Amino acid sequence: MPLTPLADALEIILESVDRAPEPEPVGLERALNRYVAQAVLAPRAVPPADNSAMDGYAVCSTEVPDQLPVSQRIPAGQPPLTLAPGTAARIFTGAEIPSGADAVIPQEEADATAAGVRLPSVIAGQHIRRRGDDIQPGDCLAQRGQCLQPPDIGLLASVGIDTVSVYRPLRVAILTTGDELRDPGKGELEPGQIFNSNRFVLAHQIQALGFAVTENRHLPDVPAKIAAALRSAAASADCIVTAGGVSVGEEDHVRGEIEKQGSLSIWRLAIKPGKPLAFGEVQGTPIFGLPGNPVSTWITFALVARPWLVKRQGGMLPVVPRFPVQARFTVARPGSREEFLRVRLVGQGLAMGAELTGSQSSGVLTSLSAADGLAVLPAGATVTPGDWVEVMPLSALWQPGFG
Repeated sequence: MPLTPLADALEIILESVDRAPEPEPVGLERALNRYVAQAVLAPRAVPPADNSAMDGYAVCSTEVPDQLPVSQRIPAGQPPLTLAPGTAARIFTGAEIPSGADAVIPQEEADATAAGVRLPSVIAGQHIRRRGDDIQPGDCLAQRGQCLQPPDIGLLASVGIDTVSVYRPLRVAILTTGDELRDPGKGELEPGQIFNSNRFVLAHQIQALGFAVTENRHLPDVPAKIAAALRSAAASADCIVTAGGVSVGEEDHVRGEIEKQGSLSIWRLAIKPGKPLAFGEVQGTPIFGLPGNPVSTWITFALVARPWLVKRQGGMLPVVPRFPVQARFTVARPGSREEFLRVRLVGQGLAMGAELTGSQSSGVLTSLSAADGLAVLPAGATVTPGDWVEVMPLSALWQPGFG
């Protein structure tokens, strides 16, 4: 089977999404990282009335400059009286503007006197926040498919909304494989063993997007146990994500068991790292078989599984920005696959550059942990210092709601 370009693979994978989970109402306290099932429209204006942007004095602009008596005091939250002609109202930030006033003079521009306050001239409308300046009734506050973040939740609360209709979180099962892997905290490593990082990384990538991890198991390289775990996960999850066992080695059993229990649509991508990726279904449940090397696992989840999961969740398809920076590294030998290099951004403005964070081996997590971007090299490209390369921010590949 030939290698599939990333763009072609994404088109095939995303076309397979045919529905979203069922909606459910949740209170704002539980709305973080949830995906909106129905657009939310503002039921009222914000601010609900003209209010003061400053501590000072509310006046009728045609009655100043002059010395005016202070006829009332208006703290925020207290309804004002109509402003008596020829007077000023002591007013505080956020307090409602009284009828009859059309401007606010900051307190530092006023001089208190025995008879009241001496005020300079003003411009009508000065230091007044108008009703509806922020939100008008009927404005769309959250779009269908939007992943709610703290400012979005604050926006809903600001118009008095306390409940929002969101999609049920996707249920995702994680299965890692490999006889050489051992969980941290389970004793010292035996010869030939390494610690299992993929199980933890994938769980946090999935949970960061607002999805539910229904199981997170590690399996030995035993075909029968892998097959049983795949069937069990397919019965309870909306999607299965595996790590390891999808390459061409004699102990790579996951790909074969996917084909026995279901079918494969894609196997092997034309990218580096991350070539041995599989996508298909097991008993009707979609499955992503990710490669086992830790960096390959992270990158293929971010570039391939994440867009599918977000779309299947009912979310708006994430768009990862790319921006040009100058390379501060060399790639002398052209590769046959699209390549994603771990880089750190240095400098500012037009002088910003990207430098490699260390070894680009697919098993080296230190260079991923130290990176803040991925430099994208087309197949066949070489790089010399000073060349312009496109960089994707690493945060855009895991943060919920990005794009």
